[in-house]
Amino acid sequence: MELIRIPRIMQDTCRKHLQKGRSIGVVPTMGALHEGHLSLIKRSRAENDVTAVSIFVNPTQFGPAEDLGRYPRDIEGDSKKIRELEADILFLPDDRIMYPPGFTTFIDVEKISGKLCGEFRPGHFKGVATVVSKLLNIVRPTRAYFGQKDFQQSVVIRRLVKDLNFDAEVVICPTIREHDGLAMSSRNAYLNPEQRHAATALFRCLTAASQAILAGMHYPAAVREMMHAVLSREPLITAIEYADVYDPETLEAIDEIKGEVLLAVAARLGSTRLIDNMLLNT
Repeated sequence: MELIRIPRIMQDTCRKHLQKGRSIGVVPTMGALHEGHLSLIKRSRAENDVTAVSIFVNPTQFGPAEDLGRYPRDIEGDSKKIRELEADILFLPDDRIMYPPGFTTFIDVEKISGKLCGEFRPGHFKGVATVVSKLLNIVRPTRAYFGQKDFQQSVVIRRLVKDLNFDAEVVICPTIREHDGLAMSSRNAYLNPEQRHAATALFRCLTAASQAILAGMHYPAAVREMMHAVLSREPLITAIEYADVYDPETLEAIDEIKGEVLLAVAARLGSTRLIDNMLLNT
């Protein structure tokens, strides 16, 4: 596995692979890798000649009061996992080289960025769109891999790639879950044992809503009420930011349940913010 820290070297390396007709898959991460990340790397390895994994805790997607300083970091452990999966390149830039002095260019995917998580994390998706654009320009991948757990992020990135004519396929892979249904997330490491048990309420909320819809409940208000009721019964959940039924393309709350719908939830357990979602064909 080749370790690269400098964007220009990464560009040159990827360009040589592309000139030789090799396909490149990229898996952008912020590190603290879990089985969800590893599933993306495996998928890329299966579908491409070259797999590049990036680790970069992107400061521009964190708000002033968010957890940038304490975000889980384990470069040594992550590098070992990536090497064991036989990825070809680990791209490991730092803040100063990704955002050098005088950096003033940001990308804002309007409308969809301000919904759901965007309402509670102003500027978050502007940071995501900017760093993903930089990575796509540096790597020029054939395919870029992301997880469904960050569903709004996937919608933003797909729109970004379409609007700005990036020559890359965006591949969204299924959410990987713990044995009790909790979606794998680097932020799960923040939870104490009691909170970790309580966090399963997010999956129970989605499961109850999906079962109700498939059983014939087609009134979004009733589904919304059910979702909030499930979450509210868990005393360690300190805030429910959203829990509702949405259009998976526009992320708007819907008036009628038909076709494919998105069930999405965001809640806090103490200071830890968790999200989850489920796509459902009705």
